[in-house]
Amino acid sequence: MRRLISWNLNGVRAVQKKGLVDIIYHINPDIIGFQETKAQDDQVLEALKELNGYHICSSSADKKGYSGTAILSKKEPIDICYGLGIDEHDHEGRLICAEYSDFYFINTYVPNSGGDLHRLNYRSKWDNDLLEFILNKQNNKPVFLCGDLNVAHQPIDLKNPKANYNKTPGYTQKEINGMSQFIENGYTDTFRHFYPDEIKYSWWSYRFNSRARNIGWRLDYFLASKNAMEIVKDAYIMNDIMGSDHCPVGIDIE
Repeated sequence: MRRLISWNLNGVRAVQKKGLVDIIYHINPDIIGFQETKAQDDQVLEALKELNGYHICSSSADKKGYSGTAILSKKEPIDICYGLGIDEHDHEGRLICAEYSDFYFINTYVPNSGGDLHRLNYRSKWDNDLLEFILNKQNNKPVFLCGDLNVAHQPIDLKNPKANYNKTPGYTQKEINGMSQFIENGYTDTFRHFYPDEIKYSWWSYRFNSRARNIGWRLDYFLASKNAMEIVKDAYIMNDIMGSDHCPVGIDIE
C-alpha cells in the first residue's frame, strides 16, 4: 500500500519550526504535496535539509513569501513540469505535475477569489484551464489531482453554508460550478466517495478559536481520474496533525 498526502502548510519555514520533518516521518507518505510554502526554492530546501529519503521539487512565486508548491517523494519522478504552461497563471508557483511509472501526481494551490471576490473571474479561468490540463494528462496515464482547491463543494463541506453562500471566497456558485466540472468530467472526490455523509473539515480560521470549536471548511482534496480511482483503497483527513491552519488530507493506493 502506498500513501499519498496533500497539505497546505501556510509557510514551510513556520511549520519547520514546529517539527515539520518529524511530522513527515510520522505520516510516512510515499508522496506528499505541499501548498502555500511561502518560500523561494532554496528556502524550501533549507527548511527540509534534515529530511532524509525524499526527492524534493519546489515551485516558488515571483513574489517572495507568497503562494508556492512542493512535491516530496520517496521514488524519484520520471518527469516534472511546473505550471499550466499559460503565462497568465504561471508566476505564482501554483502547480507541479510529477510523472511516476503508473500515474501523474498533480499538486496545486488554486487561487483564492479574494475577500471582496475581486479575483473570482480569474479564479474561474484558472479552474477551466486546470481542467483542460488534467484532461490532457489523463490521455497518457491515470491522474491524481491534489491540493488546496479553495472551494467547499457542498453544504456539508463547511460549517455555515447559508451565511457564506455567494458572499465568501470558496463558496460562491462560480467556484462550486468549477469544482462540479471536474466531477462531471470523470473525476472522483475521494473522501466523499468513501465517506459521503461524514462532516470533516481541513481548514479552520485562526480567529475565534475556530479549530477547537470545529468551525471549519473542507478546502483540501484528492481527486482521482476514473482509471486512477481503481487503485484507491481509502481516503482520510488528518485532523490530529497540527502546525498549520490546514491539516493534511490523503489517500491509500495499491
